[in-house]
Parts: sequence; C-alpha cells; structure tokens
Amino acid sequence: MVNPATRKKIDRAVKKLGYIRNRAAQTMHGRRSGTIGLIVPTINHTIFSEVIQAFSDAIDAAGFTLLIASHGYDLDREYEMMRKLLEHRVDGIALIGLEHTDASFNLIEQQAIPAIAIWNHDPNSTMACVGADNREAGRMAAQHLLSFGHREIGLIFPQTTGNDRARQRLEGAIDALDTAGVTVPASWHSEAPYSIAQAKRATTMVLEKHPRPTALLCGNDVIARGALYAAQKTGIKVPEDLSVIGIGDFKGSEDLEPGLTTISIPAQDIGTIAGENFARMITTGDTEILRFKCDLSCVVRGTTAART
Repeated sequence: MVNPATRKKIDRAVKKLGYIRNRAAQTMHGRRSGTIGLIVPTINHTIFSEVIQAFSDAIDAAGFTLLIASHGYDLDREYEMMRKLLEHRVDGIALIGLEHTDASFNLIEQQAIPAIAIWNHDPNSTMACVGADNREAGRMAAQHLLSFGHREIGLIFPQTTGNDRARQRLEGAIDALDTAGVTVPASWHSEAPYSIAQAKRATTMVLEKHPRPTALLCGNDVIARGALYAAQKTGIKVPEDLSVIGIGDFKGSEDLEPGLTTISIPAQDIGTIAGENFARMITTGDTEILRFKCDLSCVVRGTTAART
C-alpha cells in the first residue's frame, strides 16, 4: 500500500528496532492472525515431509505462516491439538486424511473455522479435500505384482485403526487379489508401524515361514525399506527371489539399491494445490467445498520382477 522507497525505509526501521507486530492484538480487532494450523500424524519420517513443505510454501506465498502439530496416530489427541491451535486463533485448520473423531468435526463446525483434508480424496466429502484415491493405490500395487505372475503375495501394513490411508490401501489390495482368486494366508499378513526397524522385524518373521511368499506388498515406502533389509538379512535376493512394492514414492526410494518399485502419490502437487486453494478460501471467504483428486502412477524400478 506504500511506494517502494517508503517500504525500504520502514523495513530498515523494523530491523533496527527489532519491531514485531502484535498478531494477538490484530485478532482482537477482528483481523486475521495470518496463521494456518496443520496437524499431521507424525513428523518422525519422510512420509509427510514433501506435502508439509509444499503446503507451507504455498500458504507463505499468500502471506500465511504455518503452525504444525503432531498427534502420533491418536485421533483423540488430534482433537486436543486442534483445540490448542484454535486457542492461537489460527485462520484455518488443515488435517491429514478424512477420518477424524466426531468431537473434531463438531469443533470445526462450532467454531465455523475453514478446514481442509490433505492426502485423501472423497467425491462425497463434506470437508474440502485434496488428495489421491488410496484404494486405487492399493489396487494398483496388487495388480502390478499379479501382472508379473505372482500369486504367493504377502501383505505388510501399518495398523489401520484411525488411519484411513492405510485401511483404504489394504482394502484396495485385497479387493484386487480377491478378484484374481488370490488368498493371502494369515501367516503372510503382518502388521508393522511406520518404522524401518520394526518393519524389518515383522517382515523377517514372514520370510522365515515355509513356504514363504514370492512377493510382498507394503502399505508404504517406509515399510518397504524395512522389507528390503529383512530380505538382505535372510539371504533372499530381490527381485530374483522376492519382489517388493511400496506405496508413496518418498524421497530416497529411487536411490535405494535396487531402486524401490512403488505407487507414486504426488505429495508435492497435493501440498501445493491444497495450500494455494486453502489460502484462497480463507482470504475470499469462499464456502464452496473443494474436492480435488490427484493422479497415481506405478513407478517400476528394481525391486519387482516376473515370478520365476
């Protein structure tokens, strides 16, 4: 609102005095706080790093600052984190996925706060959402293994309670396997959290079974990395003796030896599209529900091969 020369003088004065404007005082006068709250399940791994960075960059370009919290895959704790962010008078709340407690949905409605779900897409969602079809991701992973002639397929997935991404991927994978007439024995279906070390232990138990699967479908790339280490530990060659596929295409998956075959979820695109549209929704007061679906792709690298 001022000419560039005046702006430079103001900026110099701000730096010299160490002046910080009082956002709390602004909100008392009905103005926006200029902050957006993002609650993610975890910041321990690279799972959400790309989407967080892209979302942060997008809202920063629109003049907003990101406040981030983590709930550790505990949806009751997510509700508490949401309350704390609202105490800071954030202008909007961004969440991961579309599964949340009734208390969280009620709080969003009661506070009339703009909200958006990132990572999942549902054409019937009552909340704005930008993401991918996780059921389709699971189906694509299973169909890739089936196309290589695999029928003895193991499943290594995280706990699905409170995690709609994992649950939908598992449902999609099982649906594709059922359609092909493939049944997964209980001993080949293991649960592992988002931890390479624990995924390695869970996979080792599956690979030590006799008979063992010829392929492993992992719920995400973190678990798939653990599966690759388990194969190395047990002396099983990938992909000659065992094919492994992940979901996500996280940073570093391409650089593994061999490179990880995975279903690519465009995290950067999801974060950018969500951030740009959410900032617009807040600044313009647009109440139309955005439902944006991002495309998936199967990235074939070196961890899958035809069944021998």
